Amino acid sequence: MTSNRPTPSPSHLGRQDQQERATPAPLPTTDLSPTDLSPTDLSPTNLAPTDLAPSFTPEPCLTLSSPTDVLAAVPYLVGFHPTTSLIVIGLSRGQATMVARWGLPFPPGTLDPMSPLFGREGITEIVIVGYGPGDLVTPAVDEARRLARMDGVHVSEALRAHEGRYWSYVCDLPACCPADGTPYDLSSSQIAAEATVRGLVALPNREALERTLAPITGPVRMAMRRATSAAIADFQARLMAAPDLNTFAEQFVSEALIRVRSALETHSDGGRLNDAEAARLGLDLTIMRVRDEAWTLMNDSHSLLWKDLTRRLEPRFTPPVASLLAMAAWRAGNSVQATIALERALTVDPGYSMANLLMHALQNLLNPTILQGRLPTPAELDETMGPACAVWLLPLIDLLDEEDPPPPLE
Repeated sequence: MTSNRPTPSPSHLGRQDQQERATPAPLPTTDLSPTDLSPTDLSPTNLAPTDLAPSFTPEPCLTLSSPTDVLAAVPYLVGFHPTTSLIVIGLSRGQATMVARWGLPFPPGTLDPMSPLFGREGITEIVIVGYGPGDLVTPAVDEARRLARMDGVHVSEALRAHEGRYWSYVCDLPACCPADGTPYDLSSSQIAAEATVRGLVALPNREALERTLAPITGPVRMAMRRATSAAIADFQARLMAAPDLNTFAEQFVSEALIRVRSALETHSDGGRLNDAEAARLGLDLTIMRVRDEAWTLMNDSHSLLWKDLTRRLEPRFTPPVASLLAMAAWRAGNSVQATIALERALTVDPGYSMANLLMHALQNLLNPTILQGRLPTPAELDETMGPACAVWLLPLIDLLDEEDPPPPLE
């Protein structure tokens, strides 16, 4: 590489370990109170063009000093080997503070949230990588460069990678950047080995990552279906026998809160809920106050519970636990997993407000730290919502007569 070619200065890049980790992230009774966030009309059909994966303050660090290093690192930064994608890595003082991926092509205005992000995160430099043919990648790269220029952010490198070659948009010197591209071999970079040692994972593609959250199949699915039917029958019997619905609701919610705390303790101790416990908790979490208890108590060990339940519960009971998993992943910097979890939730219930609001936050490149200092304690939830009453049970009752699709074949 000649000295005339503009190259990215060695930068420390990385992202949060792929292991799911969570920090406290309870939600208030209105599903989200931060004034920065507002609902948006999202459905599974319009998520794909703006499949966004922002990650903030990524660690551990990787040192990149060449285009091949950048191309070798990107799969570890986003968690899988991307195709037809635009990647933007934002740096502040040489340290990556944001990594985002968009699927290509995307609608006009998709990158607009980058401008406020530059200011919020103190980003002064970006690296852009597009994957795919030139007619697909170049317009997206041009738009990212235009926004960076408007905001005074330096583009240290902008690459297009396709079929084993890369092209630089910031260099047109034939000696180092030939018109037919530069061949690259990721195995020649030490980044893969360095990333693996540091605990980073790069799956073959996004579909492989989706499969890590896919519903379980086979005998395990059938066992959960039987456990869910038993939990529903027990609830219905108690409901029909209750002389006073408000009193029954108060008792049921109290028991559900105990079950949430017990489930979190079980997973914190390395255990796993049995089918009956998981099915009952799935019913419990349809009640907003019970779900919010889980947000309030969440810590690093709990995301494994939400991942387990996202896979095990019958589809109609998935949105609350998938949203809990999404928040845990977002807070841990693993927003690819958060996006996939939200897609699971919105596929089942396109109107689930918690999932819609979290997706809105991701698509607008909001840092999860915006929730710090705005999250209620269990006592504050009790004060805000007041005592449990029969109307709290309506979300659960509305689901009881729904039919889940037949389980997929293993």
